Amino acid sequence: MRILVVDDDEISVELITHALTQSGHEVVTARSGEEATSILFNTSFRMVITDWMMPGMSGLELCRRIRARSFRQYVFIIMLTQRSDTGDIIEGLKAGADEFLQKPIDPTELSLRVTIGERILSAEYHQVAVFALAKLAESRDPETGLHLDRIMEYSKILAVALSRQKKFAGILSCEDIENIYFTSILHDIGKVGIPDTILLKPGPLDAAEFDIMKTHTIIGGKTLGQALAQYPEAPFLEVARNIAFWHHEKYDGTGYPHGLAGEDIPLSARIVALADVYDALTSKRPYKKAFSHEAAREIILEKSGGHFDPDIVEAFKEADAAFADISTRLAAAPQADPREKVAERSEV
Repeated sequence: MRILVVDDDEISVELITHALTQSGHEVVTARSGEEATSILFNTSFRMVITDWMMPGMSGLELCRRIRARSFRQYVFIIMLTQRSDTGDIIEGLKAGADEFLQKPIDPTELSLRVTIGERILSAEYHQVAVFALAKLAESRDPETGLHLDRIMEYSKILAVALSRQKKFAGILSCEDIENIYFTSILHDIGKVGIPDTILLKPGPLDAAEFDIMKTHTIIGGKTLGQALAQYPEAPFLEVARNIAFWHHEKYDGTGYPHGLAGEDIPLSARIVALADVYDALTSKRPYKKAFSHEAAREIILEKSGGHFDPDIVEAFKEADAAFADISTRLAAAPQADPREKVAERSEV
C-alpha cells in the first residue's frame, strides 16, 4: 500500500519510513501540511500518517482538508502526537483522524496501527465487491425489486435474535452477524448461470425447469468456493459460499442441492433460508400474489423442524414485529388476502 508520511521532523520521518518499507509498503514523504495537500490532490493514497504539530498547516487542519475533499476511495488517517488528553483526542477525531500514535514512535506499535487501518480498508473493499456481485445477479431478474434489501435486514434480525439465545452464546459474534448481513445478498448469485427462458418465465416452472433452476445453488456455491480457495484469509467468503450453496436445504433433510439435515447445514444458510422463504411468501410475483405477514408467519411456524431450524423459528417469533415492519416499509406491492389460493413456483 502507498502511504503518505507527513512530518517536519527528519528523524521521525526516517524511522517511520524504514519501519513501513520493511513491511513492504511504498512510502512518500512530505515536510508540511501544504506539501502533503499538493501531493494528495495529485496522487492516490489510501493512508496518511501525519504529525499533529507542524509549522504552517497543522496535522489537524490537514485532516480537515482531506475530509472536506471527495476522494475516490476513503483515506485512513493516523495522527502522530505527544498529546494524550481526552479533549485533544476528541478534537482530532472531529477533524477526521482514525487512529492516534504517541511520540516517540514505537515501530511495533506503528506496524499494528497500520495493520488495523489495512483491515478496515479491506473490509470496505469486501463490501463493495459483495454489492457489485449482488447487483449482477439482480440485473438478471426483474422481479427482484427490494428483495436484496429485505433479505439483508431479515437475516440480520434473525442473527441478532439468535445471538441472545443461550445455545448460541459465544457462537455468533458481532463479526459473524455482520458477515451474514452483508453476504446474505449473494444467496442467489448463481442465477447468473440460469437460462433466461427459465429465470424469466412468467408462470410456474415444470419439473425439468425446476431441476435446472435448482442448480443456481451449485453455481453460486462453487463460484464463491473458488474465490475462497484463492483468498482463504477472507472469512466473509466462507459465509457467502455457505449461504449460496445451502440456503435451500431443509432442516429435515429434504432440501437441495445435497440433502443436508439439521446442524449439518451451516448456521448462516439456515438463517437465510427462513429469511428467503418469508420474503418469497410476502412478495408479489407475476405467478403469485403476496401473502400477508400473518399468513406467512403461520406457514413458517408450521414448518418448524421440517423446513426450518426450530431455534431460528424461535428467533423469528421473537423478531415478529420487526419482520412485519420491514415487510411493510420495503414493500414492492400490495398484499393479498391470505385465504386466496395462489400458484406456487417454489418448494415453500
